[in-house]
Amino acid sequence: MHHPPVPLGTFPTPLEPAPRLAAALGLGPDDLWVKRDDLTGLGGGGNKIRKLEWMMGAALAEGADTVVTTGAPQSNHARLTAAAGARLGLDVVLVLRGAPGTSRSGNLALDGLFGARLAWAGEVGRAGLDTAAAEVCARLRSDGARPALIPFGGSSALGARGYLRCGEELREQLPDLRTAVVALGSGGTMAGLVAALGSGSVLGVDVGALSDPAAAVSDLAAALTGAEVTREGLRIRRDQVGAGYATLTAPVREALRLAARTEGLALDPIYTGRALAGLGAAVQDGDIRPGEKTVFLHTGGLPGLFGHPDAVAFAEEGAGVFDA
Repeated sequence: MHHPPVPLGTFPTPLEPAPRLAAALGLGPDDLWVKRDDLTGLGGGGNKIRKLEWMMGAALAEGADTVVTTGAPQSNHARLTAAAGARLGLDVVLVLRGAPGTSRSGNLALDGLFGARLAWAGEVGRAGLDTAAAEVCARLRSDGARPALIPFGGSSALGARGYLRCGEELREQLPDLRTAVVALGSGGTMAGLVAALGSGSVLGVDVGALSDPAAAVSDLAAALTGAEVTREGLRIRRDQVGAGYATLTAPVREALRLAARTEGLALDPIYTGRALAGLGAAVQDGDIRPGEKTVFLHTGGLPGLFGHPDAVAFAEEGAGVFDA
């Protein structure tokens, strides 16, 4: 049984043409569209709101008074969980990888503004984060709270239902859509789109958040559709990770500059920057071709730009000097 979602965002999000960006990438002026899921409304916007509508709905239905979730220090999902908790009157505890004091900018600043409490788990992997979150939930229960645990990135079959709906929106907005390009992090966003549009119509660009992103997408998409979704049938690029999740690569720097200077679009260095770099590479190698309708899914994440020192420095260097 699925509990009904709680409304948190503003939908449907716009689908906008991007002719100047299309031309810069080698596509026709009518080939490229941007799905503006950065404009979902709550807490600075972003794709996680679609997932949180379902997971917060379940938490409320189960009588929770606190939600706990996990992520990297600059997690967009953590920031939006904090914002959703504030709107719904729920306490929020964010279990984050690393240690305090490394940064107070970007998403971390907003976490504090929304009133979340932070639990730092140290330099641990995904399993270590999960263990730390379970310990936080146990502590909360012992203190008399009623916690609900929301998984890493909000990626569960329930949360992915939000992107099943997004895929349906896209089909209504652009019936002749050929490929939707999306950043692939914890897997739920791509899985929901695959469930709605089919494996062949979604290109995921791996950002390096998981060791085996194809397994996550295939499992979640299969849970949504009730049918087998093979890993081999998924379209996934893994050539944009570079030296790791937190690094700013040369193709991403170019993608950030290109989106900003052709369409006034602000991307982030971890997710949407990699997704656009992957789209460009897909045009170059013929996986995405002129004459086909392509959608770039803008999943938000702008606060992460301000929490990434290398990206901030790169952006600031772009300002020219007017010599009067």
